[in-house]
Amino acid sequence: MNSVNLGKSFAFGVVAATLFGHASAQAEGTVVVYCGVNEEWCRAAANAFQAKTGIHVDMTRQSAGEIYARLRAEKDNPRGDIRYGGTGDPHLQAAADGLTEPYESPATAELRDWAQSQAKRSGNRTVGLYLGALGFGYNDKELGDKAKPACWADLLKPEFEGEIQMADPNSSGTAWTMLATTV
Repeated sequence: MNSVNLGKSFAFGVVAATLFGHASAQAEGTVVVYCGVNEEWCRAAANAFQAKTGIHVDMTRQSAGEIYARLRAEKDNPRGDIRYGGTGDPHLQAAADGLTEPYESPATAELRDWAQSQAKRSGNRTVGLYLGALGFGYNDKELGDKAKPACWADLLKPEFEGEIQMADPNSSGTAWTMLATTV
């Protein structure tokens, strides 16, 4: 099974298992999903789940940090059923804080070693579904005749001082991952 199909089938299995273990979602006929990754991926999984089960999926797309804050705020009165996607650190923090429930999928053994390791580290309260690359982009027009950055170290050059922007790492899991990787 290729990695794209494995991710989709594993995600579907996690959604189904979580739903069937969650009485309120069954009773209400709706499952609430907090999406922390590309919205199209979450929508595809939600549509497949709805088609397979007839259960409505109410999905909200937020950054990893926003979802983690939401889980903390809802700790005593959870409103979500599924947290899908986002960077690993907030998932592991939510697991350590007891904000997620353990579940061990029978498909875990089919995942890559790094994903299995994350599941083990979290006590099966989260598992990695995707791996992304970090990079940077620049605007040729804005840089004009200046030298173009070719690597991360180039961004430290004086000519780029005050010219670099990124998302807030307090709310963006990707920005946090970028800072942690750089450090």
